[in-house]
Amino acid sequence: MRLYIGLVHYPVYNKNRQIIASCITNLDLHDISRVAKTYGVKRFHVITPVEDQQEIARRIIRHWKNGYGAIYNRDRKDAIELIEITSEIDESIDMINKEEGKQPLIIATDASPVKEQRLSYSEARKMLENGIPAFLIFGTAWGLSKSLINRADFLLDPVYGPTNYNHLSVRCAVAIILDRLAGKF
Repeated sequence: MRLYIGLVHYPVYNKNRQIIASCITNLDLHDISRVAKTYGVKRFHVITPVEDQQEIARRIIRHWKNGYGAIYNRDRKDAIELIEITSEIDESIDMINKEEGKQPLIIATDASPVKEQRLSYSEARKMLENGIPAFLIFGTAWGLSKSLINRADFLLDPVYGPTNYNHLSVRCAVAIILDRLAGKF
């Protein structure tokens, strides 16, 4: 499978629909990298232009790759090694392009009930099974900016449960979506 994921911290919305740069969280790095490793993701891109936030991510990664964490929990080290820190989405796309030898499809995620054309999970899964390289991007805070969604080749269906409540943490959304796209049934 030629699947890459990106956790975008800028440009994303706050609850007032203003463009912001959100903070990197330790839990997101740990949990998403473990889910990515479980489902065969090739690389997990953490995207932020904020240098202080990049340094926080690097410190966490160093701890689990080279520090006491690498000795204490080898499984976590294996997952953390998937993380790539970039300043912007174009940097991530360029890295994937170099690794794959071709431009990946950009698939954006969004939880809003927008009725515009969406890509179903079965359609996305078929693309991945056919070996098409794809970059699946997730927004932090209150979601990806419209500018990023408009750049995407596809917008994936939202995750819905049996209720009207729809406000998952990004960690949970990544786990559910990767299971739908790459899980064994």
